[in-house]
Amino acid sequence: MLKKKIASLAFGLLAGASLLAQTGPDRWQQAAKYYMEIDMDTKKHQFDGKQKLVYTNNSPDTLRKVFYHLYFNAFQPGSMMDERSRTLPDPDPRVGDRIAQLKPKETGYHKIKSLLQDGKKVNYEMAETILEVELAEPILPGASTTLEMEFKSQVPIQIRRSGRNSAEGIDYSMSQWYPKLCEYDYQGWHANPYIGREFHGVWGDFDVKITLPVEYTVGATGYLQNPNEMGHGYEDVGQRADLKGKKRLTWHFIAPNVHDFVWGADPDYIHDVVQLDDTTKIHFLYQDDEDYKATWKAVQPKMKKAFEYIEKRFGNYPYRQYSFIQGGDGGMEYPMATLITGNRAPSSLQGVMVHELMHTWYQMLMGTNEALYAWMDEGFTSYSTNIVTAYLDGQLKKGETPHYYSYAGYKQLAKSGVEEPLSTHADHFMSNAAYGAGSYNKGAVFVHQLEYIVGEKVLKEAMLDYYYNWRFKHPNPNDFIRIVEKRSGLELDWYREYWVNSTHTIDYAIDKVEKKGKKTLVQLQRLESTDKKTGIKNGRMPMPVDLVVKYMDGKEEKTACFHIPLAIMRGAKANENMYLEYNVMPDWRWTHTSYELELPIKQKDILSIEIDPSSRMADINRKNNTYKPD
Repeated sequence: MLKKKIASLAFGLLAGASLLAQTGPDRWQQAAKYYMEIDMDTKKHQFDGKQKLVYTNNSPDTLRKVFYHLYFNAFQPGSMMDERSRTLPDPDPRVGDRIAQLKPKETGYHKIKSLLQDGKKVNYEMAETILEVELAEPILPGASTTLEMEFKSQVPIQIRRSGRNSAEGIDYSMSQWYPKLCEYDYQGWHANPYIGREFHGVWGDFDVKITLPVEYTVGATGYLQNPNEMGHGYEDVGQRADLKGKKRLTWHFIAPNVHDFVWGADPDYIHDVVQLDDTTKIHFLYQDDEDYKATWKAVQPKMKKAFEYIEKRFGNYPYRQYSFIQGGDGGMEYPMATLITGNRAPSSLQGVMVHELMHTWYQMLMGTNEALYAWMDEGFTSYSTNIVTAYLDGQLKKGETPHYYSYAGYKQLAKSGVEEPLSTHADHFMSNAAYGAGSYNKGAVFVHQLEYIVGEKVLKEAMLDYYYNWRFKHPNPNDFIRIVEKRSGLELDWYREYWVNSTHTIDYAIDKVEKKGKKTLVQLQRLESTDKKTGIKNGRMPMPVDLVVKYMDGKEEKTACFHIPLAIMRGAKANENMYLEYNVMPDWRWTHTSYELELPIKQKDILSIEIDPSSRMADINRKNNTYKPD
């Protein structure tokens, strides 16, 4: 068929040349430069802050308003986050009704003392976790403005992500800790109230000075500018400062081209540094506790090995350091760093560290709008985490699938009755179960199932294309699928639309196998049914089919793959070399629920017929995928 030849030619051309020069549409990016100084009162758990923000409007629009996130304001009784947590059918146990129980000195808040635009006062109004600002002068396309703010903040007790006095005794886990400018992009402003879920931020440069009592050690996003002043053994550089008589120290960090800034602080941090290569260091900051100190030491060479593998498989790391900082309430990713609870078994610590590290590739460097596309953040991260963890554990050499639990989690969700489309805004999922299993598991399956559609080699190349083309650019789902289309030569919009925008499932079956002279007639079905007990509609999603036949050729056992493309793919997957005999069959039109094909094999010689023995297609019922003669 002509279209098959065209698709094959396109694949050959693309496989032989890098797509790095063929960047997608160059969407404009807003830019921010933060200069911040904070002075922390560790007795009151409050700090005074000064922020100068130079904001450049690279959009084609004139901006008359700007908006800030004030995340700490969520930690007050009666807040939207409090109400949302107490009314969900399955609230996060870390939150539950804890916000409702906070006393005044335990809450979090940001109080704006003053705000100027280029020296002029502006009008502003606080709407809980959003500060609405009416500018003194509009910001024209291509113009920059300087916003100067003074604020007073109180750190809430540790409940979710950010806070003080965590369950493990970490004094400060400082994420979402400063007034943060909301993102304005091609979809407009994203001034979403904070209810505890996802984020979106402006690419920017951060210059941050944090003043604390002298006994504290700090780990953070960015590069410490004054290590020789610390006297904490922070890095082995030069002469240590004499801290005698000093009561407070100012930690100065600079972080280029990131969309957030995190830090953790505790008097009892141990600080280890592992050299990754000539320019990059991995930092480990964790509490001096005999119960798990050995685990944190043991995991360090594993993380070095993980970093080296990740860079080869998923793209190079562009910064000079990364920090694993004990803190928070689980694991939470940030640019150049993660907050992670420390009292874990070795396998748990390794697993969470790998997951949070992989967020660097699929969120911290992409800047995807997590609120709109949480599955692109958590799903892509889970997919790559599965691969890296399998590599560290030796599974990849054994040929074992690393994605078993992602598929199992998705199938459980699909049968649960609570699934919602992945296109649902993260804040608006009706349950944590639907949000979590959808974004993590169904999101991971989205990527691995693409390998089944386009082939393993093509997907590996496409993932690198995606990383190098779209990092620092806030990509959306179509940006990713277009990269895979270019690399594969196939049309894939149908796949994104079905998997992301609907809850339709996949259910293919071998319906009949009959003798037809010296050939065998096979009838396949795409099933569409409704579960009588749950009312859940199964099937309906079209997919290409790999029909694999094992048969006897004389005394020799052979295997052949009969690949049935979808007509709407406008082409066929190239041979993955998984099967020596590879046959591309006529298209299956998605409107037709049945398909017949003739196998050039006598029925008596057939040992088995199976739909997708690789199990990469997330078929909801694999019991009807196999035929074996009686």
